[in-house]
Amino acid sequence: MNVDSIRDIINSKPNMSTALGMEFLSTPDDDTCMARMKVDERNRQPFGFLSGGATLALAENVAGVGSSALCPGCACVGIEVSGSHVKAVCEGDTVTARARMLHRGSTLHVWQVEIFDSSEELISSVRVTNYVIKGSKT
Repeated sequence: MNVDSIRDIINSKPNMSTALGMEFLSTPDDDTCMARMKVDERNRQPFGFLSGGATLALAENVAGVGSSALCPGCACVGIEVSGSHVKAVCEGDTVTARARMLHRGSTLHVWQVEIFDSSEELISSVRVTNYVIKGSKT
């Protein structure tokens, strides 16, 4: 999935993705996209671990980028995010989110997002549902 045009929109002005340090990546698969985020002062808890909220934000944003790449000219917004965190990640590490589309309807997209640490160990599993608003400017 090519996310270059969506990445350009995201990087054009300040937003949550840029504030937390998310980097969106294209993939060769039409139903998969990815993102990376270094764990640092922007997205960690006071204890030095990646915040669960930042992890969910990463998942929702990578799924949103995927839906937006598949639906040019539409606004794709998260309407449900549910996740389980299974491992802590310390400041200084980098996490990678891999989002795979489970359902592509005309108005709803469902994504499964798995987030891994730099050792490829699973840290979170997140389900995201996006609502596709047709005719909106992105």
